[in-house]
Amino acid sequence: MTTEKLHPDAARVCEIIVAADRPPLESLPPPDAREAYLAARRVFQPESEDVAEVVALEAAGPAGAIPLRLYRGQGAGTDRPQPALVFFHGGGWVIGDLESHDQVCRALANRARCIVVAVHYRLAPEHKFPAAVDDAIAATRWIATNGASLGIDASRLAVGGDSAGGNLAAVVALDARDRGGPPLTLQLLIYPATDMGLDRPSHLRHADQLPLRRTTMQWFVGHYLRDAKDKDDWRASPLRAASFANLPPAMVVTAAFDPLGDEGEAYVQALAEAEVQVVHERFAGQIHGFLNMGRIVADSDSLVRLAGAALQRAFLGA
Repeated sequence: MTTEKLHPDAARVCEIIVAADRPPLESLPPPDAREAYLAARRVFQPESEDVAEVVALEAAGPAGAIPLRLYRGQGAGTDRPQPALVFFHGGGWVIGDLESHDQVCRALANRARCIVVAVHYRLAPEHKFPAAVDDAIAATRWIATNGASLGIDASRLAVGGDSAGGNLAAVVALDARDRGGPPLTLQLLIYPATDMGLDRPSHLRHADQLPLRRTTMQWFVGHYLRDAKDKDDWRASPLRAASFANLPPAMVVTAAFDPLGDEGEAYVQALAEAEVQVVHERFAGQIHGFLNMGRIVADSDSLVRLAGAALQRAFLGA
């Protein structure tokens, strides 16, 4: 029996959510859930940092243009091509967008002194699996192909994301390995969803833990997948991939009070057993989504600093 306690900052977040007395996301139609998620930014996220440059872009995708937003971090020069992180936002493949993670992308760009390119993939249920995967792969390949015109050094390209975005980053890394590129220097997986079965002990242990209840996760997966068979597809459940050999190095972040914690740790183990270089950062006492809660949760900044340092090392080949 664990004696670990919820971090006071995380407990404060939960108190704020309860006090707001708003309907749970899973009780809302997806468009309303998206608005509620964006509204929470004002409560939980700090002010966005200034970066050297922000540029709106579009990548060619399988179903049309994919919106992108390029952030040039402070210290990322323009005199030569710069390393870049392709970032996929979280939100259960149903909510979230370029705005929901603007603050996070700016902070990562500044800490890593790199370019961050945020990807707004198609969302469910309007666009079911594998639409988000197809967009994530297409966007990454487009960024690599067009790196020179974007000021990006395509030989120093990383992928990353939080939650559903971590899921997509892991899938992009698997796809890049199997389809000959683009080469990736790091996969930054922040409390990633790696198995759509939702049956690991942490899903039950933290079934009622705000802000991501088990019922909320079931709602996300129900909107995202076409049917139960999709759970076995590695593009939905990267933990079910046939092999993890020859993947790029990874930094995997997990939170102790997160329903997704066990599947994140299982992914760490799968990578390690395949002799992939992997660093596991487990945040004691923390909850799902704390990256986006920097106004309340000090560990958000700690995570950004760790991620920035990991990106810098990866871009240097260290």
